[in-house]
Amino acid sequence: MAKMTEKFSQWNLLFWQFLKRDWKKIGVWLLGLGLFSGGFVPAFEELAKGQGLVGMYHTMQNPAMIAMIGTTPVKNVQNYTVAAMYANEMLLFCSLFAMILAALHVVSHTRKEEELGLTELIRSFRVGRQANSLAILVETFLINLVLGLLIGFLMAAFGVKSIDLNGSLLFGLSIALAGILGAVFGLLFAQIMPTAAGATGVSLGFIGLLYILRAGTDISNGDLSKINPMGWTYLTYPFTENNWIYFVIGLFFSFLIVLFSFFLEGKRDYNAGYLPEKEGRSHGSKALLSVAGWYLRINFGMIISWMVGFALMGAAYGSVYQDMQSFMEGNELVKQVFVHSGGSLAESFTGTIIVVMVALVAILPIAILNKLFTEESSGRMSQLFSTQVSRLKLYSNSVLLAVVSSAAGVLVSSLCLGATAVTVMENTAAMPLKEFLAAGFNFLPVVLFFAGLAAFCLGFVPNFSKVVYVYLGYSFAISYFGGILNLPEWFSNTSALKWLPQLPTADFDFARFGMVTVISCVLLLLGFIGYKRRDLQESA
Repeated sequence: MAKMTEKFSQWNLLFWQFLKRDWKKIGVWLLGLGLFSGGFVPAFEELAKGQGLVGMYHTMQNPAMIAMIGTTPVKNVQNYTVAAMYANEMLLFCSLFAMILAALHVVSHTRKEEELGLTELIRSFRVGRQANSLAILVETFLINLVLGLLIGFLMAAFGVKSIDLNGSLLFGLSIALAGILGAVFGLLFAQIMPTAAGATGVSLGFIGLLYILRAGTDISNGDLSKINPMGWTYLTYPFTENNWIYFVIGLFFSFLIVLFSFFLEGKRDYNAGYLPEKEGRSHGSKALLSVAGWYLRINFGMIISWMVGFALMGAAYGSVYQDMQSFMEGNELVKQVFVHSGGSLAESFTGTIIVVMVALVAILPIAILNKLFTEESSGRMSQLFSTQVSRLKLYSNSVLLAVVSSAAGVLVSSLCLGATAVTVMENTAAMPLKEFLAAGFNFLPVVLFFAGLAAFCLGFVPNFSKVVYVYLGYSFAISYFGGILNLPEWFSNTSALKWLPQLPTADFDFARFGMVTVISCVLLLLGFIGYKRRDLQESA
């Protein structure tokens, strides 16, 4: 027992220091995700007026929608209240965001700080070997607990009849559970993977895999979703069944993962993982003699991982098109809804899911350009610039890789979506493959716009480069939920994902396509001007 106490000695002191260090980030985390998760109750109440609940209930029974947002236990429209609709449409996505944020937070403050040497500095004082991990884990748990309570009380405060305090707290704590699960997954993979980048990539990939598996089991066999950790976050069914048992199961599972993670950490060497790093060649490839080859090499693993993710996501969503057709054939109300909106069910779903996949694709070029500042702040750029390599050459090759990766990501995601959809629909395919590709590449300028924003930040405010991710998340939220919440047009247009029409239900707009492309190019050019003029920040 004394040995165990020694391992975590002074964790409480580190915990308070971490709170002081992270208080700004925590504030944004709580307010941003808290208001997003619980603040749309009035909008949903307005949406439910008239035949709104009836229309939304039938739409949510569509297999395509089930794959995206999960299931509801409500079996008839009479029991589909505002509260049931809110939980049905919001809980899974909010849980997904909470899980990702927590995983990134834990990995960045555990394994990444090991690589930077900060953990070694902390261990030079009289603190336990695993005190840092326990402190950051407690901090993340506390953040998510406060987040859950904030969401619960916020929802109950609106005074909607069907949104009671018990269901509101379960809704909020289900999102908190998702954050806790994300934190323990991040801690686990921080022990297993050989690098912080690997731990981050595998954590996000594992969360994405859980989401894809859940999409399949929700449609084919709902019982299998009960053994999926992500399933525990929305199978609590707030306001309808109030299944607190899944919350308890999730907490117990998290406790086991924490114990296993601490066991692994206690056995591994400092700054090492259980999976060995790939042994390098005895001689470097000739491609490394060029700037383009070097920058591709340090981003290659990330690019391949994202491409595999895009392919799996496209194939997963493409596989639901057959069930979607069967659903529409037996539901006259849904037929009327989509005929009135100017497109078939398949076309409307394609327009929506393309936006989801484009938002994911946009992450890749942002990460590629941010990698440039990561290398700079690590002190490795001065060695490169001591040679004949100019900033123009380095910047242009980085931008070229980001642009090519953007186009490749759009191609892979839309091609896999279309090919799978056409295959499962067989002779009844209502859309040819070229329409899926056109719908995807219609949004390529928007992806380049986010790359341009990342380049602009790299040139002028590199320390704020991660703000681009925040704006991307905001744009996705406005684009995805804007139609449901009936947001005014001017507000919707603050999202870059709303600047171009959604093909194939709308016509291609060459003027807007060209305008967004020009804006993206201008941002890339401005980014170079700033990058060329500013000083290197090797101590950032």
